[in-house]
Amino acid sequence: MARPLFKKILIANRGEIAIRVIRACRTLGIQSVAVFSDADRNSLHVMLADEAYNIGPAPSRESYLRIDRIIEVAKKSGAEAVHPGYGFLSETPEFAEALAQAGIVFIGPTPQNIRDMGDKIASRELMKKANVPIVPGTPGAIQTVEEAEKWSHEIGYPVIIKASAGGGGKGIRVVYDRQELASAFRACQSEGKNYFSDDRVFIERFIQNPKHIEIQVFGDMHGNVCHLFERECSVQRRHQKLIEESPSISVPQKVREEMGRVAVKAAQSLKYLGAGTIEFIFDNSTKEFFFMEMNTRLQVEHPVTEQVTGIDLVQEQIHVALGHPLSFKQSDVKQTGHAIELRICAEDPITFKPAPGKIRLCRNPQGPFVRIDGYAYPGYEIPIYYDPMIAKLIAWGHTRDEAIGRLQRALGEFMLTGVKSNIVLHKNILAHPTFLDGSYTTQFIDRDITGKPQKLFMIVDENIFLITAAIEAYHRAKGRDISQYNIASRWKAYGRAKQMRSGQ
Repeated sequence: MARPLFKKILIANRGEIAIRVIRACRTLGIQSVAVFSDADRNSLHVMLADEAYNIGPAPSRESYLRIDRIIEVAKKSGAEAVHPGYGFLSETPEFAEALAQAGIVFIGPTPQNIRDMGDKIASRELMKKANVPIVPGTPGAIQTVEEAEKWSHEIGYPVIIKASAGGGGKGIRVVYDRQELASAFRACQSEGKNYFSDDRVFIERFIQNPKHIEIQVFGDMHGNVCHLFERECSVQRRHQKLIEESPSISVPQKVREEMGRVAVKAAQSLKYLGAGTIEFIFDNSTKEFFFMEMNTRLQVEHPVTEQVTGIDLVQEQIHVALGHPLSFKQSDVKQTGHAIELRICAEDPITFKPAPGKIRLCRNPQGPFVRIDGYAYPGYEIPIYYDPMIAKLIAWGHTRDEAIGRLQRALGEFMLTGVKSNIVLHKNILAHPTFLDGSYTTQFIDRDITGKPQKLFMIVDENIFLITAAIEAYHRAKGRDISQYNIASRWKAYGRAKQMRSGQ
């Protein structure tokens, strides 16, 4: 039976996703509780929440991953529910179970849902039983290089080796011939052990022209399951997404409908609750699609789905956790226009290495149909301990070209200095012919961007404004009419002439 709205929700996360949930709570008239580590004491989510509590030192294992401390704060603050965001404890069944034992609602899927999909080998078998197409590969984990050689020969090169518990680009290797196999196999085992305490690996056929297409699904406690169409996430660096868009320019309408039907069938087979994403590998040559994995949480890229469907996914998560049925039927969900999301990261745009530090200037773009989900502000110091993403820039348009045009305009307004960022990288990608015609695959960054000469966009040097102010102050002190000097225009023109690749 559905219950009244929660009075107070704790957000067990940080940064932009914590702010996103805080805003949903405020819209619904629910009080929000933030938690923060020592490194995040001055983070924006701490300032925006109704209450905020310190949960430990900067390393996540001593703060954001401490189930006991989060539950302690939930009880102390009187929070009736916890929203995990994404990352950290969002896909940890023990966290959901511990909350239930404490009488606190977990705003997410059931612990069994998380377990079923958290193991890539087990999830493949579950999907196979549900008649969901899976990539040809080993029936289970393999233990030795000899087994790997046998199966790779049978599947046919190239193959991809994956750690069963892997994620975030860890524990994945593509192998093109037998000579590379042994070292790649051991590397995947090692990463699985080091990052996930699980050294099991399996092998799949590597799709030659792969696109990453995912379907947003939603289930409630009454057995209703719907999909909210697809997102394409093929622009990736180091197996991590950089740009996402909806709809995909590459998926034919009949295939789109079939992917949605299959995703719903997969979620129904799990009796899935809440927001989840069925991820498919899509062969751009044959237009075949295969199950890859399921993320049992809200995705980073959920705003593009919100923009094209008009459905607030976070509010829907809260309502479903309360026992309410979905607020929509499948026939109610429509794709309207086109939305694209850019992940703005504090990282070197060439090497992709994180570049934490203090932000000197920060000006977010504005304007029609432009959305910013972020937490950066002037003077904020980006910690070294967490993911380098500091904002998401999303634009909607009636057409894909219109959305791209709005993003280019918004990127031109985006000012972020004091740290390196990938703003200029995004400008180059949006202007690249392969991105513009939609033929890009998951190999696009490696093949067409990394190590290749790119267009040098002109950026105003941050020091220009200081120099201009100093010169104007000098002339005013001398009692001179500064209008005749046109100082600002001249120095701004000089600054634009200083072309910089790094976006710094």
